[in-house]
Amino acid sequence: MDDRKKAILAEIPRLRRYARGLARDQDRADDLVQDTLERALIKLDNWRTEESPRRWLFTIMYHLFIDQMRRTSHRAEQEMLPLDSSEAIGEPAVQLDSVAALDIMDALQAIAPERRAALLIVGVEGFSYAEAASILGIPAGTLMSRISRGREDLRARLDDADRRRNIRVVER
Repeated sequence: MDDRKKAILAEIPRLRRYARGLARDQDRADDLVQDTLERALIKLDNWRTEESPRRWLFTIMYHLFIDQMRRTSHRAEQEMLPLDSSEAIGEPAVQLDSVAALDIMDALQAIAPERRAALLIVGVEGFSYAEAASILGIPAGTLMSRISRGREDLRARLDDADRRRNIRVVER
């Protein structure tokens, strides 16, 4: 196996993490990673070998994700995906960290896909604003706006979830 293919294979864990954040469904995320890898191997000559393949692969993945979103948007408005069995809480709800993590994932899934993609690629994957803007194919100002609005959306949704959790039922 040549060095280019090894470098691409080394990025699979990061691709899977980003795909899970975008799709929130394990099967759809795995399909997205597979489609990304297939496209990358077909277009291997487009990658500049002096650079890490990470940015190139994330660009491919994001464009594939947007294409999928466009295909599904005309069918029906996407509804929030239910948690699969691997994401369900196995401990009682007193596990506040688990509940908070689920609230964050639910809030992240509920915001617009463009804002979610921007937040994940900068906040989780660690790309700079310039790299992220290039990957997403948008100007840096648009990226910063999406991140800012995405953070506002998350804060609002998490404040609502926190308020709902703190409401007590009073029995008479």
